[in-house]
Amino acid sequence: MELTEVRFAGSGGQGLILSARMLFRALSIEGKTAARSQGYEPTSRGGFCFSDVVAGQGDLDYPLSTSLDYLLALDQVGVAPSQHLLKKGALVIADGRLTPEPPTKNVDLYRAPLTDQAIAIGSIRVANIIGLGLMCGLGGICAKEALAKAIASETPKNFLELNLEALDVGFATVDELKAA
Repeated sequence: MELTEVRFAGSGGQGLILSARMLFRALSIEGKTAARSQGYEPTSRGGFCFSDVVAGQGDLDYPLSTSLDYLLALDQVGVAPSQHLLKKGALVIADGRLTPEPPTKNVDLYRAPLTDQAIAIGSIRVANIIGLGLMCGLGGICAKEALAKAIASETPKNFLELNLEALDVGFATVDELKAA
């Protein structure tokens, strides 16, 4: 595996840091080397928030993102600070409701109803997990089984079933988007 750089971006309170932690753990389960970083504005909810994962085999030369292969944008506030880092051909997944103007130039863009799907299965709070599953399903970053193990280790028991259902929805959306 070559170096892979992933960013989860949006607004505070959307579970972006949790999603990156889950991906980080899943990559570790698969034996890959990974580093995770994050940043957010001082407001607890609503301000710009991001969390990055850099992964590869062996030692990483630099643990911070400099050229993104993947972007999951859950809110418009996460787009502007992230789009200058996108590689040509980067995979971008944008929430259809909260990201009306996603990056479109030189990227492989998928608009998905992440928020609406999360509400449909019972909680807006799992849009991040649906997006994580969709991104990994489309991009092949890591296996669904490793993500399920990571989610199980990072999720309180009373939310585990819902988070695993959200992961399933994300992977199921892969086929829907490819067919469209």
